[in-house]
Amino acid sequence: MSLPDYKSPGKQASLLQSPVVQLNIGGHLFCTSLSTLRKHPSSRLADVFNGQPKLRTDTDGRYFIDRDGTHFGAILEFLRTERLPTENVLEVHKEAVHYNIKPLIKLLEGTPHFFGEAVGRQQFLTKVPNYKENIEVLIRIARAEAIATRHTTIIVCVLRTEEDLALYDSAINSLEADKESVVTFGPWKAAPNVKDLLDCIKIDIEVQGYKVNIVPHITDKGFLFKSYDYFYKLIFTWW
Repeated sequence: MSLPDYKSPGKQASLLQSPVVQLNIGGHLFCTSLSTLRKHPSSRLADVFNGQPKLRTDTDGRYFIDRDGTHFGAILEFLRTERLPTENVLEVHKEAVHYNIKPLIKLLEGTPHFFGEAVGRQQFLTKVPNYKENIEVLIRIARAEAIATRHTTIIVCVLRTEEDLALYDSAINSLEADKESVVTFGPWKAAPNVKDLLDCIKIDIEVQGYKVNIVPHITDKGFLFKSYDYFYKLIFTWW
C-alpha cells in the first residue's frame, strides 16, 4: 500500500501542533498546510492527516509516502488554487484517482486532452485487432535484437481494409526481409487512417521510455515486380 496504515513514534504528535506539513513523496520534497491536505474530506490525503497521521517519517521528520512524487506538485496546486495542469494530464489523473480527489478526477476527465485520449484514440484502438499484444511483441523483438547495436529495425505491415488483407500473402512474399519477424496490424473498421495508426504505435512505444522512428519500407525490385505500400520500418534507437 502506498499509504500504510501505521504510526511511527516520536514526532507524530508535533505535526498537529503546527499548520505546516513537510512531505517526502518517494524522494520528492513538499511543504504545505494541513488545511490544504484536508481540503476534500473524502480524499485519502484528508483521511491520513485527520487525527493522528497514519504515516511514518523519514530521517528528517518529513511524513513519507512510498509513491512516485513526480506529479504530486500538480495535486498540491489543485488543492491550493483549483488550477488544473496543462501538461501530463493523464499522469496527474492517475494520481488523483490514487488519492481519491473526486473533484480533480471529474475536472480532468472533462479536459480536451483526456477526452480525446479516452473517447477518441483508445476507442479507435479497441477496433484494431490485437493492438496491445502487437505493441508488446514489437518491444520484445526490439530488445532481443539490440545486442551490440545502436539501432534495431523491425518491419510492420499495416492492412487498412479487408481488400488489403486479401493481398497479404502476395505482399509478404515480396519482402526480402525476414518474414517471420514482421508484425501485422489491421484491418480495422473505423475512420482513422494508416498514418493515425502509426502515430498511435509511436505514442504507445515512446510512453514506455523507448525512442522510435517510423519510416516507409521501400522495396525496389524493378518494374516487372509489383510493389506494396503496406510496410514500414520501426527503428529503435538505444543510445
